[in-house]
Amino acid sequence: MKRTLIGSTLLFLMAASPQLHAQKAEIVQRTANTGSNSFYLTNRSPLQKEHFTRLPVASVSPKGWVRKALEMQRDGLAGNLGEISIWLSKKDNAWLSKEGKGKYGWEELPYWLKGYADIGYVLHDDHMIKEAKFWLDAVLNNQRDNGDFGPAVEKGEGKRDLWTNMPMLWCLQSYYEYSKDPRVIQVMTKYFKWQLSIPDDKFLEDYWEKSRGGDNLYSVYWLYNLTGDKFLLDLATKIDKNTSDWRQPDNLPNWHNVNVAECFREPAQYYLQSGSTADINATYNDFRMVRTKYGQVPGGMFGADENAREGYDDPRQAVETCGLVEQITSDNMLLGITGDPFWADNAEDVAFNIFSAAFTPDYRALRYLTAPNMVVSDSKNHAPGIANEGPFLMMNPFSSRCCQHNHSAGWVYYSEYSWMATPDNGLAAQLYFENEVHAKVGNGTEVTLSQQTKYPFNDQVAFTLNTPKAVTFPLYLRIPAWCKNPALRINGKAITLASNASGYIRISNNWKNGDKISLQLPMDLSVRKWERNKNSISVNYGPLTYSLLIKENYIQQDSKKTAIGDSHWQENADPEKWPSFEIQPGSDWNYGLLIDEKNPASSFKVVKKEWPVNNDPFTNATAPIMIKARGKKITTWGIDQYGLAGILPQSPVKTAEPATELTLVPMGGARLRISSFPVVE
Repeated sequence: MKRTLIGSTLLFLMAASPQLHAQKAEIVQRTANTGSNSFYLTNRSPLQKEHFTRLPVASVSPKGWVRKALEMQRDGLAGNLGEISIWLSKKDNAWLSKEGKGKYGWEELPYWLKGYADIGYVLHDDHMIKEAKFWLDAVLNNQRDNGDFGPAVEKGEGKRDLWTNMPMLWCLQSYYEYSKDPRVIQVMTKYFKWQLSIPDDKFLEDYWEKSRGGDNLYSVYWLYNLTGDKFLLDLATKIDKNTSDWRQPDNLPNWHNVNVAECFREPAQYYLQSGSTADINATYNDFRMVRTKYGQVPGGMFGADENAREGYDDPRQAVETCGLVEQITSDNMLLGITGDPFWADNAEDVAFNIFSAAFTPDYRALRYLTAPNMVVSDSKNHAPGIANEGPFLMMNPFSSRCCQHNHSAGWVYYSEYSWMATPDNGLAAQLYFENEVHAKVGNGTEVTLSQQTKYPFNDQVAFTLNTPKAVTFPLYLRIPAWCKNPALRINGKAITLASNASGYIRISNNWKNGDKISLQLPMDLSVRKWERNKNSISVNYGPLTYSLLIKENYIQQDSKKTAIGDSHWQENADPEKWPSFEIQPGSDWNYGLLIDEKNPASSFKVVKKEWPVNNDPFTNATAPIMIKARGKKITTWGIDQYGLAGILPQSPVKTAEPATELTLVPMGGARLRISSFPVVE
């Protein structure tokens, strides 16, 4: 094996093997961005070149448990929200009016549509595609003469609220990728010319739009890369100038959980135009800042409930389902801008360990807030223990307004970014799950790569290439940060990799039809100590965090009676068809763990079960992996005056209770959970 240093990246080069078609493998920390992909939409000059490029919508066909999740969303709340939500009513809806007038019309429709339409495209569901097109045609056909479109909401005299249109622009972009409808380019060009004409003192002035200018920026760069219209770069600068300052070294412009997850990326987005590494560093700094103060918890997020508050950093503090969707989206976007696999690691952490737990197992109801330590999910008011007054922990399909609509994009966006194109006309496997990707590589040959795996519940990932002819292109396989010693085989031949490899395995090959790649990502037990949160610990096996198994008693309630105050539904919405649920604990939860301080992993035993026949591993009943542990009850730790799990006791905790065997289950399948554990002496 030969070592060479290129830039600051140490590469491990393998000798060519004739059986592997002049194959070469190497470890790279990040992909180079010195070129541009020849077949997919990439950044035009003067924008910085990206490290990875998102493939067009529906390029990835999900299989396995991700497809099952999308099908449950289609058959559940996301796919049927049109019969519940008043905001999706086709009567008196401002999105259907050329003048933008109507009783119903703000963020809810595009929030829902951006996920709903993409699920339709990915699943090739004709009904969903037809329904999405109804709304998209209304937008495309109702543009006003001045270039504006959508609900004509003003927040102050002459100050048009542009936030409503930002998620709708994303809907139009996906639709263009799917249909190539030229109206999208025409409407967006005219709209952005109108935006450029707005005086700065009336542009992005309201709280939401000012915070979220990065969403507008994303669409401007997308259109610029298609058309090359120079005025779009002037508009991008105008947007950055008028967006909240997410570059502050010691503070954030606001601490609203969704804004933080959605908007911290804006400086890195503008870096594409500025070229300033300070803009990239600002985004990394924002990520670290919020997690240093409020993110000393497992699951990749932070405790904000509605807004992060000084002194409220216990793992019982929650995050909105909207915040989970936006964090996954931001991670995916930053992966392309920076090339840093850190962002894929975080997307996995959030998706695997929190997102699915925000829903009932059938995806027919969801809750506004989900926390790492959450031992009750009910219709009570838990303020000020959480920063929301009302039934914000209730699983309710009629409620949670923003999350009720925005949740639809979570899994489908995760799927869309699982494969990305590279500047050297290759492909990168970013997020592992069973799927097929159809893409052009090398000299333009269209290939299919099939991925077979039960990841994250199994450490084996197998790829099979289908190509009409031999083709040379690089294939990148991400090495998750938790994986110490990945193993690689190509057509059955073991390939030597450097020990403790990190980043990506880059395989250059003259690939032939039927070639097979096998990647093993060995999973180990690990324990993470959260020193800044009472020395609590969390238990991981590979990318999954584990929670205490708590018996979950579902108690059906009336969705109308248990909805948050600003919820609205259609007159014929049926709460019996769409019930809400309280989840009450049916077993004790107040346990601390016994661990061997010198060898914490030895304190646990992994128990593997059969893969669930319904292809849904994210419930307590169907989890393919459990962990056995030992612990003791902490009788002084219980439900507090706010009806929440009491604040963590300082570890180590003394208790006279006897030791008992405990079962831990994947955090993402536990709707009630203790994920940050006290340690008992």
